[in-house]
Amino acid sequence: MKKEQRYIGALALAINGLIALSVFLPKTALPASFHVNLLPKVNAVLNGLTFVALLTALISIRRQRRDWHRRFIGIAFVATSLFLISYLAYHFTTPSVRYGGTGNLRYVYYLVLTTHIVLAIIIVPLAMYTMALALKNQFDRHRKLARWTMPIWLYVSLTGVIVYLMISPYYVK
Repeated sequence: MKKEQRYIGALALAINGLIALSVFLPKTALPASFHVNLLPKVNAVLNGLTFVALLTALISIRRQRRDWHRRFIGIAFVATSLFLISYLAYHFTTPSVRYGGTGNLRYVYYLVLTTHIVLAIIIVPLAMYTMALALKNQFDRHRKLARWTMPIWLYVSLTGVIVYLMISPYYVK
């Protein structure tokens, strides 16, 4: 498993590095015919799909339906991977949108956003490692780690939708 840990660590570092670069690097100009305006909504839908798939996977495993658990975890990984591609496409080409709300809602937004970002960084290697344990049939270790992975991943996917709903009024139409 040591070899897999190194690969997972390198992949997680690359993914989180790409996300950081997408926010801080100058934006790439796109042809006028290519519109990315819809991508934030697509990202929210993919986060919502991830949340529903994870919740269904959790219910399935609690009912001892490993086959359904595996299927819905697979759906969650696919949705998350598509989210990542869409997120990077949007953020490499479009300047970040500032939250325009005021008052207490502003503090709520930044609290949700900050916890979302911190836990999103953590969930990348955590989810991959948890999946690797299952694929290697190391189910005792998988279960122990999944007790941390599942709630964090659920939180990250749900707060991704919440962040979108809170900031969506400030996107340029």
